[in-house]
Amino acid sequence: MNKTLFPPVNVQMDLIKRGTFEIIPEEDLVHKLENSLKENKPLNIKLGCDPSRPDLHIGHSVVLRKLAQFQSLGHQAILIIGDFTGMIGDPSGRNVTRPALSLEETRINGQSYLEQASKILNREKTKIVYNSEWLGKMSFEDVIKLSSKYTVARMIERDDFTKRFKAGEPISIHEFLYPLAQAMDSVAIKSDVELGGTDQKFNLLVGRDIQREFGIEPQVILTMPLIVGTDGVEKMSKSYNNYIGISEPAKEIYGKTLSIPDSLIYNYYELATDISNEELKNIRKQLNDEKVNPRDLKRRLARTLVEMYQSEQAAKEAEEEFDRIFIKKEVPDEIPEFKINKSINEINILDLIMEVNFAPSKGEARRLVTQGGVTLDGEKIEDINRLVKINQESILKVGKRKFVKLVR
Repeated sequence: MNKTLFPPVNVQMDLIKRGTFEIIPEEDLVHKLENSLKENKPLNIKLGCDPSRPDLHIGHSVVLRKLAQFQSLGHQAILIIGDFTGMIGDPSGRNVTRPALSLEETRINGQSYLEQASKILNREKTKIVYNSEWLGKMSFEDVIKLSSKYTVARMIERDDFTKRFKAGEPISIHEFLYPLAQAMDSVAIKSDVELGGTDQKFNLLVGRDIQREFGIEPQVILTMPLIVGTDGVEKMSKSYNNYIGISEPAKEIYGKTLSIPDSLIYNYYELATDISNEELKNIRKQLNDEKVNPRDLKRRLARTLVEMYQSEQAAKEAEEEFDRIFIKKEVPDEIPEFKINKSINEINILDLIMEVNFAPSKGEARRLVTQGGVTLDGEKIEDINRLVKINQESILKVGKRKFVKLVR
């Protein structure tokens, strides 16, 4: 008899439930784990990735880390690159139709996603498939038969469709096909468990229904919370500029982590790191202790995140640079240079900020100046009409972490 591959079910459930928002239904997952243990056979754990967003941040890492946890328990992680569904555009959580991509664009983005996801997943033990392999082969007859297995009434139950329908906003027929196409992914790979954010719950449940229609034991749904961004208000997103990218420079990961509100410290430790449950209890205890400065816990969190995605040395250097710039008020060792046209002796501060690409618009440059976030050679500039003299060499600082050496 082969030696078991898996820990006891209660040990697996303790890890699986950590940070998880919902398991539907939990008793089915326990049953699947028991059978897996009994038959010494791994479960198929599915995660579909949206190739319209190739740059991964800590928010994306939450569900990827859960997939990695299943992987560590001995189960088969299956990452589905949605190159075909990316051409439809997932409308989940959106008020308008998401622009569709070409197959070539989805493939390029999918490769970028995969390279970044490999910072979290064991690449050698991850099964990677593209859903164009089966969706691209479906005939129009197949699509009609699939569509007959679900009703418009059920589709309209989805929150985003309901809101758009009531608001009189257009909903294209092809958007109804997205959850059905995602469900066919579950049929194709016979997934036992599908992971996703809470905003994906409807799509994941459709997968259960369609698997049942095809005579396959329905998958268990496991949803993860949508992590709040560094602003402490909106969900983490590049659109809100409140994200921490997993491929960003160490100093950016470190600095952005220190900018999060204290209320998010525990949440980030729980969802974005692999510290033990015992350590998590200790973090909570320290947060409730008035003698403990939350900043110290944030510094540890920042080091942990940099170490996870880069190295211990990178974390050490990022912390030292942060202290040098923000605590000792010094300039970083390495600053990029920007050559100013020799004919320019004076320039408006807003134009200068735009010239060095430190703001996407004059409006943003104006906001940075009026909020006191701009200095030239250590002098704070708060007048948006200020004409600054260009010396042989000057240091421009915009915001907390952007430095540039202006040279002629």
